[in-house]
Amino acid sequence: MDLQGENNEQKTPLSFTNRIDLSELQDGIQKIRHELAKVIVGQKGMIDMLLTALLAKGHVLIEGVPGVAKTITAKLLAKSLTVDFGRIQFTPDLMPSDILGTSIFDMKKSEFEFKKGPVFTNMLLIDEINRAPAKTQAALFEVMEERQITMDGVKYPLAPPFMVLATQNPIEQEGTYRLPEAQLDRFLFKINVEYPNLEEEVEIIAREHALKEGKKTDKISSFLTKAQITKYQNLVNDIIVEPHLLKYIAEIIINTRNNQFLYIGASPRASIAILKASKAYAAMNGRDFVTPEDIKQVAIPVLQHRIIITPEREMEGVTSKQIITQIIQTIEIPR
Repeated sequence: MDLQGENNEQKTPLSFTNRIDLSELQDGIQKIRHELAKVIVGQKGMIDMLLTALLAKGHVLIEGVPGVAKTITAKLLAKSLTVDFGRIQFTPDLMPSDILGTSIFDMKKSEFEFKKGPVFTNMLLIDEINRAPAKTQAALFEVMEERQITMDGVKYPLAPPFMVLATQNPIEQEGTYRLPEAQLDRFLFKINVEYPNLEEEVEIIAREHALKEGKKTDKISSFLTKAQITKYQNLVNDIIVEPHLLKYIAEIIINTRNNQFLYIGASPRASIAILKASKAYAAMNGRDFVTPEDIKQVAIPVLQHRIIITPEREMEGVTSKQIITQIIQTIEIPR
């Protein structure tokens, strides 16, 4: 008996081959990460969630104090893709027609002609989204959910891919309007951008000091085309999710509805959001199947803007992130 051969056979590592070829997708995502890292210091979590949302066909609300690279990250992401980019600065006097477009009477043709607004793009950056009044916020409902607008009874679909990146400042409340819950629910993620640590702060200062001329954005190259993004988004739909993981997602959502610290829990749209986001996160990391860790990774950005804490707990300083983390910890992880 060849014991040496038997031992060698036992030491041979198991290799798993993806049923879906994700090599091209993973390579494209890695290139974008590399491009963004040329300018953005740290913020790995924010960048990963932005890329996850892109693959999951989701919109992102980015919240943070001024100066933590919310707007520039959104602009750099758009520049790293070969897509059309639009930007709207929300102000209290902004009207729905300033976003969607308006019908103008053509004297030569004696008929109304629809002039498309800035929303007709692939990646739309909305700066200070909470500075526009309710009627302007409501103008985004249809376009964010259905990727189309309806004007004078006519539907105008938006060309894919379409993604909204919105920023807001949580500190300054003067001249702002609270986003309607229905609109918040249309954002796949809410990302809270934290301050950089000491090492990252030093790196930010050093890079700025070394920048002699030109703009930071000049360093960024474009990689993925519209067709490639759409192809990768379709690949994400084929990622495998086992039935016990579907139950795991449902248990997390049900627990938000029964939690004593929450006034309002998450809706079924949140369940679907976790499903889509976890599939995109798995694909981005080169796997054609979802793991419990993928679900835990996306649960907080998916849920933290969809739940409402009871006034008593809010006064005590309890945050939605803390409650979601506690819920996840109490649910048995499926194996």
